[in-house]
Amino acid sequence: MNEAGSLLVQPVWRIIDQSSIGLGMSALNSFAIDDTLCGSVGSGNSPAAARTWVHDKTIVLGIQDTRLPLLKKGIEYLTEQGYSVIVRNSGGLAVVLDTGVLNISLVFPEGDHRIEINRGYETMLELVRKMFAEFPVNIEAMEISGSYCPGSYDLSIGGKKFAGISQRRIRNGVAVQIYLCVSGSGAERASLVKGFYDAAKGTHETKVTYPDIQPEVMASLDELLDGSSVADVMLRLLQVLKQSAGQLTSSQLEADEWPQYEAYLERVVDRNDKVFQRIDE
Repeated sequence: MNEAGSLLVQPVWRIIDQSSIGLGMSALNSFAIDDTLCGSVGSGNSPAAARTWVHDKTIVLGIQDTRLPLLKKGIEYLTEQGYSVIVRNSGGLAVVLDTGVLNISLVFPEGDHRIEINRGYETMLELVRKMFAEFPVNIEAMEISGSYCPGSYDLSIGGKKFAGISQRRIRNGVAVQIYLCVSGSGAERASLVKGFYDAAKGTHETKVTYPDIQPEVMASLDELLDGSSVADVMLRLLQVLKQSAGQLTSSQLEADEWPQYEAYLERVVDRNDKVFQRIDE
C-alpha cells in the first residue's frame, strides 16, 4: 500500500453486505465479525474489507455509560421505548441503531507501516465526501456540541450531525467504523438518548462528563439532502470503492474465519452479560 496515497485505493476490496441479514442478528454479532475481519485482514488472509450492517432498534452503550449512577433506570426507560440495549467492548458513549442507520466498517492491514489514528478517520471522511460529492454541501468533521456520542470526527452539514466515526485495532488490522443516520429523524434519535441520560444520571454529580443533548443539532441525510435511503447510500458506497479498487469481491465469512468469529462472539457476549449481571445485583 502506498503510504502517501489514499487508503481507499486497494488492489482488492472485499465487500461484506449485511445491511439486510443484520436485522435478524444482535449488534454483538457485528462487533465479533469486525474483530474477526481485523485478524483476517491483518494476517494477510483477506484483502481489505468493507462491511455494511444494519440492526433494528438497539442502543449501544459505551463502557463509560455503564458507570452512570442510575443505569438500571436508564435501561428500563430504553426498554419501555422498545429498544434492546447492549454494551460494546470499546470506549465512547451511547449511539442509536435502527433500520434508518447504516453502519460501514472499513478494515485495513497495517503491515510494516502503522496507520495513524487520524489517517483512519480522514479516510472515512474522504469516503463519505466522495459518496455525496454531487451535492452542493460541505461535509465537515468537527465535534458537534449537544449531539450524542460527540467526538472530533462528528460529520455534519450546516452544523447538524449525521454521522460519527470510531476505530478498533486488533492483530495488525484496523477497523474504521461509521454510523450514518440515513433516514428517519435525527432529532427523535437524539431525544431518545437524552431521555436515557436523564433517567440514568438523574441529579447526581459524575466524574465522567456525559453529553447535554440538544436534539435539534442532529439530523439524517434524508433530512439534509432529501431522498437518501439505505439502498441509495449502499449504491454510492459501492460506486466509490469500485473507482478505488482493482477488483471488488463479495462474500460473507469464510469457513476458516468461523472459529475465530465464534471465539470473539463468546468474548463479547460474556463481557456484555457480566455488565448486566452487575446492574441487576
